[in-house]
Amino acid sequence: MEAQQRAPIGRPREFDIDEALEQAMLVFWRHGYDSVSLTDLTRAMGITKTSLYAAFGSKDELFRRALERYREGPAAYATRAVLEPTAREVARAYLTGSVHASTQFDGPTGCLGVQGYVAAPHLAEALRASLDEWAAADRARLSDRFRRAVAEGDLPAEADPDVLARYLMTTANGIGVQAAGGASRDELQQVADFAVQNWPAAGR
Repeated sequence: MEAQQRAPIGRPREFDIDEALEQAMLVFWRHGYDSVSLTDLTRAMGITKTSLYAAFGSKDELFRRALERYREGPAAYATRAVLEPTAREVARAYLTGSVHASTQFDGPTGCLGVQGYVAAPHLAEALRASLDEWAAADRARLSDRFRRAVAEGDLPAEADPDVLARYLMTTANGIGVQAAGGASRDELQQVADFAVQNWPAAGR
């Protein structure tokens, strides 16, 4: 610990990058991209602007890293959901995961990914592309899982896996927007449950 607290004169003080990135993620999640200044970020992360630039390069790059941390942490429900045994359970796990991630009792509300798209016009092209790749990967993962469900008879033959994947993602995005606007976990869970109730029945 003492080695982290003392650094040679003229060099930025060392810090815990994981913890600093966690705090940056929370700041972006709570306030969005546009409303956050470098001063807000360095204060929350407990570092100097020099250290921020040295470790992350730019605000855009820091936001990209924060999105990655969000995807692998609070938004990991999207990856876990496709492991459920039936398409209906995939839908339930995906939407319930979205509700829980968007309505944390002791943290920010809403969806950091949705906020990223809201901020997209102000982001660097590479970061916008990263957001698009994230969404495309989630959609492909769900589509592949539902395509398998059709083949197994767990979904009707006429079901469109791509439409179902987009339907779930659109519903989850709406849940994130509603949560940021103050909707409660119970209210949004009712929406998720309704969506699952209307899920296509097994094909055979």
